[in-house]
Amino acid sequence: MNQTPAPRVFISHHDADRDYKKRFLRMMGDLVVDVSVDEDDIDDTDLVTETIRQEIRNRFIRQASVTIVLMGPCTWQRMHVDAEIHFSIRHTDYNQRCGLLGIWLPSHPDYRSYEYNERLLPARLADNTEGDDPYARLYDWPRKRARRRETVRRWIDGAFNRRWGTPPTSGRPLLLGNIGGDCSRGW
Repeated sequence: MNQTPAPRVFISHHDADRDYKKRFLRMMGDLVVDVSVDEDDIDDTDLVTETIRQEIRNRFIRQASVTIVLMGPCTWQRMHVDAEIHFSIRHTDYNQRCGLLGIWLPSHPDYRSYEYNERLLPARLADNTEGDDPYARLYDWPRKRARRRETVRRWIDGAFNRRWGTPPTSGRPLLLGNIGGDCSRGW
């Protein structure tokens, strides 16, 4: 039996949601290959924002086939999450376009809601979830243990397959800094 190779995933998240990234990778095991940035991969002590972004794009996102945005209550505010989405959906000679999906974490106010507050999503991700055939799709963190890994793998495969369908939207300027305010309320 031929088995499809494990997709290479880049996981974008807010620092406060690092434990969910670890849980996600444990849950998925050998069904994915993680090509995300880890805590000590980039020494940003003396680096400017643009250099950090180039490192993320060239060393990590370039290897990915799908970008997964883990959405906690503050993810929408982060400039690096915005840049990671931007670089993931651009197709250049150097970087192939990635599939894109978002997963609401149980800590997010819209987790398990039928409607969501667009202001509590990274704006560039929200732009790509609109229309009848959106580039990106949004899902709730899976609760049921039975078949959880297979369900998430289907989400990833779907994002990978949508890469060349509806073109992604990336017309927004990159965030130049983190958005301030009370992240739990969308301000």
